[in-house]
Order: sequence, then structure tokens, then C-alpha cells
Amino acid sequence: MREIPDTPARLHQPGILDALPAVARYVWFRLADPAVGVADVKEALTRVTPLVDGSDVVLGLGPSLVHALGAEIPGLHEFPDFSAHGVEVPSTPGTLWAWLRGSDLGDLLHVTRKVQKALAPAFVPQHVVDAFRHAWDERHGKDLTGFEDGTENPEGEAAEEAAFAHGLGEGLDGASYVAVQQWVHDIDAFEAVEDQARDHIIGRRLTDNEELEDAPETAHVKRTAQESFDPEAFVLRRSMPWMEGMRAGLLFVAFGKSFYAFEAQMRRMAGYDDGLTDALFGISKPVSGSYFWCPPMRDGRLDLRRLGLGTS
Repeated sequence: MREIPDTPARLHQPGILDALPAVARYVWFRLADPAVGVADVKEALTRVTPLVDGSDVVLGLGPSLVHALGAEIPGLHEFPDFSAHGVEVPSTPGTLWAWLRGSDLGDLLHVTRKVQKALAPAFVPQHVVDAFRHAWDERHGKDLTGFEDGTENPEGEAAEEAAFAHGLGEGLDGASYVAVQQWVHDIDAFEAVEDQARDHIIGRRLTDNEELEDAPETAHVKRTAQESFDPEAFVLRRSMPWMEGMRAGLLFVAFGKSFYAFEAQMRRMAGYDDGLTDALFGISKPVSGSYFWCPPMRDGRLDLRRLGLGTS
């Protein structure tokens, strides 16, 4: 692995690398009206910037918003529709996305309100998902199926290499490209599967999280083995379970130095490589899919120079 410059590691929004919080809110914002002007958008982003420390509040901008500001971010584009071979992987483009992190949902409600008021009247909330850590230990949380989530996450310098842009220049180095999908689990269907078939869906044993060498090629672990791609396709997963009433699932979040790694994995899951689809689709389905650009930090604040903001 090539040496990573020191600068990008100091410039990223720190919450991306930090351990998962006890609870979180994922908030999607949209423009209040298509006629909202660029000046109003810039004013809203300027007001919200002091609230975005990159740790308790991580912020991402959608491709349409960046375009509306007359800016260009290398490699930023809308989430493709990966639907194929009988599985649905929808594209639901987003404008602005905030990941609020903390230890108490009540506190996060108040943070949400502050962010909402700072962005008004140009932006309004479009969708909110409350998430939480499940069966947490020192290293990982678990999905609601009981399987450990993020087992193959890179760590240390490898995580920085995978998650943050570098070598692109000021205002870009330290940024991250994030894919966000809300997956809805069919827990009844999962519970109805016998033990061995259940383990073969994921490619690991539920009891001890050990990878199964004899798992079928449709097992999720085999479909997404990051080192099996050329070039390798490592992402930094920061996914968390969510529930709303009796609906529940996983809010899948993958940060990368580009969208390449996520797209390579998603295409294989959907059967583009060999016609085989990931067995995960039998117990869970994505209902959304969006891409965002998470700007770097500069002197403790969001660095929005590439958007024509905060140039002083």
C-alpha cells in the first residue's frame, strides 16, 4: 500500500472514522422550492456550517446541489439504478444529508431542530431515520439478523486510504464520497430459514461469525469480498440498524475515496458480473439509494471553498 500523506487524515470529518455512536439520526433535506436561488442556498449553508463539527454532525451534499451552486467535484454523480436480474436496487437522488451522532435521541431531536432552522427557508426535511447500535461489543455492532456488521472494515491507515480522497488538491483532499441506502428486512422470512441455509445467506456462522469456506457463490460475504476485485474495492462501512413501528432494517452507509468500490460491490451483488444475485436480497431489500460528497474540514470548520464558500 502506498504511503498516505498526513494532510488528508487531518482534514476529514472526524465522525466518519470514529466508532459508531449509541444512537443516530439520518436526515435528508430537499430544496423547499425549485425556484430557491443560489444566493439563498449559500446563505443557508453558511448558517449551518458552525453546527457541523464533522463529529457530532457529519454533512454531505448531493450532486444536484453541487451542480446548482455552479461547482464541480471530481467523480461526483448521482446514484445509479442497479436493478437487474430480478432484484430492485433503486436510485433516489438526494440534495443534502446529515448524519447526527450521539448518545441520546432526545438530544439528537434538538440538534435536528437547530440544523433545520439554520437551513430554513431554503431547505426542508424530506426524510428522517432514527438508528441505534445493536448488541454492541468493543469492536462491532450487530445487524438485526444477529450477524456482526462491518467485520471486514479496514482499520487504521487502511481505513483512511479507503475512505478519504487524497492527491486531488486543496478543498478536496480529506473529503469522502458516501453511498447511503435504507434496507428493509423481512425478519419473518429470515427466521423461517433453517440454520445452515441462514448461514449460507451471509457466508458466516451466526453463532461465532466464522466465515464458511463452503458457502455458495451467492453468499453475501463472497459477493462483496473486497480483495477479490481488480482493483480492490475497500469501503468504510458505518451502517446502523433502524426501526419504525414494526418495520426495521439496516441503514447502509459506505464511505470511500470515490464511488468505485461501492459500485463494484453493488454491481456484483445485483448479478452484473456473472448473473448470480446476492442471497441477501431474499431477506432484505433496499428502498433508497443516494450519493453525497462529504467536504473536508479546515481549521475546525467545513471547507466549502470548492463550492465558492468560506474562501477567507
